[in-house]
Amino acid sequence: MILNNASPPSTLPACGNAPADNRPTVSVVVCSYTDRRWTELVDAVASLQNQTYQPLQILVVVDHNPVLFERVRRSLPMVLALESRGTPGLSDARNTGIAESIGDVVAFLDDDAAAEPDWLEQLLVAYADPRVAGVGGFIEPLWSSPPPAWFPDEFRWVLGCSYLGLPSKGGKVRNLIGANMSFRRTIFGDVGGFRSELGHVGQRPGGDEETELCIRVRQRFPRSVMLYAPAARVHHHVPSSRVSFEYFRARCFAEGMAKARVTRLVGFTDGLATELRYTCLTLPNGVLRGLAAAARGGELAGVARAAAIVAGLAITSAGYARQTVAAQ
Repeated sequence: MILNNASPPSTLPACGNAPADNRPTVSVVVCSYTDRRWTELVDAVASLQNQTYQPLQILVVVDHNPVLFERVRRSLPMVLALESRGTPGLSDARNTGIAESIGDVVAFLDDDAAAEPDWLEQLLVAYADPRVAGVGGFIEPLWSSPPPAWFPDEFRWVLGCSYLGLPSKGGKVRNLIGANMSFRRTIFGDVGGFRSELGHVGQRPGGDEETELCIRVRQRFPRSVMLYAPAARVHHHVPSSRVSFEYFRARCFAEGMAKARVTRLVGFTDGLATELRYTCLTLPNGVLRGLAAAARGGELAGVARAAAIVAGLAITSAGYARQTVAAQ
């Protein structure tokens, strides 16, 4: 499901009615599909209730799980509980939340993430600039167990977290990361919602629906800006099952396939511009850092991190190639 596509207006739609302090109102959408994350979901909602700038709405969208929906409805009366009305998967769950949102800005928080108290306040600062279409923040991994020494910070995107390679002080980016992102609500009426053919479905990896949406916004509104604001922080739960090399391999391969799908939709230049810089600059620097650490102190973990970077790039490229061939 993609929300209504209208003809493109000449300028980026502005926020609607702001409260007395002139900040836009915010609806926060949290999507969930399994009761195995119940504790984390409760923590996510509690973090939204404790914001220094209160959201106008907290919407919890349950993705095709009637038992979980009833539990949310009974146990979390402070939220608007919704059942996803689209096909199974994160994209249409988010679209369901968008359709019921009434805030000027729609923010998204994962059901296994918790926001810092000033999260919304920090996200909203940038919306004073009418060119800003969306703002995302820093996603800190909340480790269930210590991360393995071989895991490179350049690949924290595998975990849905901020990674080494993003602008450290913030700034313009091509796309936002799903666990911590926000958009002007009005843009969805013009560019549509998240594409249901992209994105995660339950535990089946997908992804890049956020990337495709951000690119679509920029293609419709060339002067619009997506901003990365590191001061807007959330903590993303990382279970021990996600720090195995098998998960790393599977997630890299799935990401490569997703990149190929996105590129087919938006074009090679827009679809891979950020990835080319990341591949040509960030990853080689990461390999050199790992090898230098090993040379200086005999740190074998540095060699392992360098090897993981090379392996991750190779696996992601293989996924991209497979999807590209399959689509022909």
